[in-house]
Amino acid sequence: MAKKVSKNARVAQRAANAGSGKDHVKVVKSIKDPVTGRYTYKTAIVHKDKVKDFFAGI
Repeated sequence: MAKKVSKNARVAQRAANAGSGKDHVKVVKSIKDPVTGRYTYKTAIVHKDKVKDFFAGI
């Protein structure tokens, strides 16, 4: 039988894994080709804090 993990233990474990993958998101940017008018899509996995920089083109 599995033991139940207390809420406090889960919070402490989440703090220990602060740099984990839950801080990253997948973003998709559509780019229109000026010659043909077709759209291409650029996808990336970036940190939550860098999403605006990705869409700004930095």
